Amino acid sequence: MKLVDLVTLSDDVAALVPLSHDHRADLAEAADDGQLWRHWYTTVPKPEDVTAEIDRRLALREAGSMNPFAIVDKASGKAVGMTTFMNIDAQQNRVEIGSTWYRQSVQRTGLNTRCKYLMLRHAFENWDCIAVEFRTHFFNRQSRAAIERLGAKLDGILRNHSRTADGAFRDACIYSILPHEWPAVKTHLSYQMDRKR
Repeated sequence: MKLVDLVTLSDDVAALVPLSHDHRADLAEAADDGQLWRHWYTTVPKPEDVTAEIDRRLALREAGSMNPFAIVDKASGKAVGMTTFMNIDAQQNRVEIGSTWYRQSVQRTGLNTRCKYLMLRHAFENWDCIAVEFRTHFFNRQSRAAIERLGAKLDGILRNHSRTADGAFRDACIYSILPHEWPAVKTHLSYQMDRKR
């Protein structure tokens, strides 16, 4: 099994399903919940730009560098955000989990923990990854805290790693989880999910 293969990852609360234009209306509504695109340090599309963002992610899937998902909240049956396996390195079996966003109303509900658990389990147990990476903007404190709660460790900060939409430089905080760390991280995430039930 390859990380570019179409696969659905799910549990009793959440499903990560292959992204398609069928999710457009839900995702436009999700982006509008809290006007997430206004956070200057993130790249959440405006509701009217969701179609173009789906097109962009699907093109990267075709190129073999990304496997994008719609995040479906099983309670509502609606797509409430997006996430991806990205920067896929099939030769080295490395991958990044990123380009993730959730509608504001489901943030801090435990949904992110579940989705990251499903993705990490797939990466380590099905694809035998040598590392799973996370990147976020230096100023995105909420994202950094969420990544650290997963059990990922800070590898370093890439200064002037890229430019934001307004042309400002972005310092990227790079985190990772390694195979020998996965059993403890898995136990930790399972414990967190059990507490949220």
